[in-house]
Amino acid sequence: MKIDLNADIGEGFGCYTMGDDEALMEIISSANIACGFHAGDPVIMDRTIRLAARRGIDIGAHVGFPDMLGFGRRQIQADPHELSNYVVYQLGALSGLARRAGCKMTHMSFHGALGNMAAADDALADPLVKAIAEFDPGLIISVSTNTAIERAAERYGLTCATAFLADRAYDDQGALVSRKLPGAVIEDKAAVLQRVVELLQDGCIRSISGNKLEMKVRQILVHGDTGGAVALAGSIRQAIADAGGDVVPVSRLV
Repeated sequence: MKIDLNADIGEGFGCYTMGDDEALMEIISSANIACGFHAGDPVIMDRTIRLAARRGIDIGAHVGFPDMLGFGRRQIQADPHELSNYVVYQLGALSGLARRAGCKMTHMSFHGALGNMAAADDALADPLVKAIAEFDPGLIISVSTNTAIERAAERYGLTCATAFLADRAYDDQGALVSRKLPGAVIEDKAAVLQRVVELLQDGCIRSISGNKLEMKVRQILVHGDTGGAVALAGSIRQAIADAGGDVVPVSRLV
């Protein structure tokens, strides 16, 4: 069994930091790097890219709404063409910095409210994914299960890597539960780890209502901005090793 251990990082701004990115990068195999819209800035992006490259970690763009005050978790109603330009702008920024550092951007993921909206709406997912395909048809899209993003990726010939968000609850259809609802974010680290162990052992998770859901994943995602993220990532990596698995960058799995 080979699986990617993935984290959202680079989510500080200026002199403000969020999460212990350097410690996380000793554990993970791919990174989703904020591109300056919901968090991050050119200096942080450059530093994060170079740290990841030195460790052989896959570099991905984490694109969201232009909403630093709300950390990209507030919905913005805008024309889909405008939103597709937001996506390409962020991809271009990270790709350019990666190229200058002598490495390549391998994947991307949608952050926060933008990702939730696109996942639930085929009419929105289509132009956003089309824009990704026009920018770089070789990019892997890191995505949760049962989403409009997956369907659009299939239409445009893009590869998806299904990610299991270890600290987020899923509904009975395999979609993420809204953060506005109780229990959407699982804060008990032992419970998070148990979900990972169950997934590794039998390929299933428990929905928020307790039902078993089969989930074929390529990535396990840890949110770098949450408390205890480094310890949790280390425990998950150990659980993968205990199950006889290997942690491998996502670009080597698809």
